[in-house]
Amino acid sequence: MKSDRSICVAFTGHRTYRDEGRRQLADVLEMLYAEGYRCFLTGMAWGFDLAAARAVMDLMRRYGDVRMVAVEPFAGFRDRFSGDDAATYDEVLAHCDERVTLRDGYSVAGFRLRNDFLVDNASVVVAWYDGGRDGGTAYTVRRARRQGIPVINLRPSEQLSFEGL
Repeated sequence: MKSDRSICVAFTGHRTYRDEGRRQLADVLEMLYAEGYRCFLTGMAWGFDLAAARAVMDLMRRYGDVRMVAVEPFAGFRDRFSGDDAATYDEVLAHCDERVTLRDGYSVAGFRLRNDFLVDNASVVVAWYDGGRDGGTAYTVRRARRQGIPVINLRPSEQLSFEGL
């Protein structure tokens, strides 16, 4: 990847996201842009990842110096999408400045590698996280917090204040 981590933002969130925080997301992106963030990393999963990527596309239309990077867990990940999700995936990918594919073929480990890559290459994580302990979003939020990377959760939960998350 070609971007400086200090200006990069990663997204993580549940696949059940249905645009509930659209306005909040747009406001947070504007705030991050004003603070100097110019590179946005999307894990390309349906739900929050693709919704956040579409919000970045809106930011790109307003500012010419915004970059977006698609981070795919494995080659052929796109084949898992259909209908509107597939169309959104293709639209987002067409607007990405860079595409990073972490494994040659399907691998469960590819999902964890993707989440690690997102955290390890960003200095802020924007999340749609319900506070649960299981799944990729929980893993990614915990990893970011362990590394001292700020997590902006657009879906606040009392559980986020518990030790160990």
